[in-house]
Amino acid sequence: MNDNTTSQMICIAAVAGAFGVKGEVKIKSFTEKPKDCLKFGPFMDASGKVILTPVRSRSVKKFLAVVCEEVKTREQAEAMKSTKLYGYRSALPKPSEDEFYYSDLIGLAVELTDGTPKGKVKAVHDFGSGDLLEIKTPGERDWFHPFTKDAVPVVDIKGGRVVVEVIEPDEVEEA
Repeated sequence: MNDNTTSQMICIAAVAGAFGVKGEVKIKSFTEKPKDCLKFGPFMDASGKVILTPVRSRSVKKFLAVVCEEVKTREQAEAMKSTKLYGYRSALPKPSEDEFYYSDLIGLAVELTDGTPKGKVKAVHDFGSGDLLEIKTPGERDWFHPFTKDAVPVVDIKGGRVVVEVIEPDEVEEA
């Protein structure tokens, strides 16, 4: 896999396991509207190889139950659990001014509001309570920072940096 292919691919969903007994694949979509992930062609791996071709789908709570050409049994679907599913960046809509693809944030330099360098964005996570930047600081532990407009007032993709507002524990008012 080369950097050119990697930069053209965006992770749009992941396999969450099997659904039912007939080989439906349970998919967690990373698009704003879950079914939108199906609009971007067959699902591929990070190298661009087609790995799942949806035939039909239905919404099941926060997931999609998808019948795919390549999967015929529950065991095959379960074996794909945690597989990331990609689409070509060119097929996806251009993000608006205050929207970003997670992949665009990874690798950006992290600075405090006073200009102090604090590392690089290692990953972006959503554990259920909002997006968090995972920040890698050389020689120190990785740390997490909320990815909100207040907590990250500057996202400069072209400049290769994000600016974070860190609130020290002594600055937090006690309830």
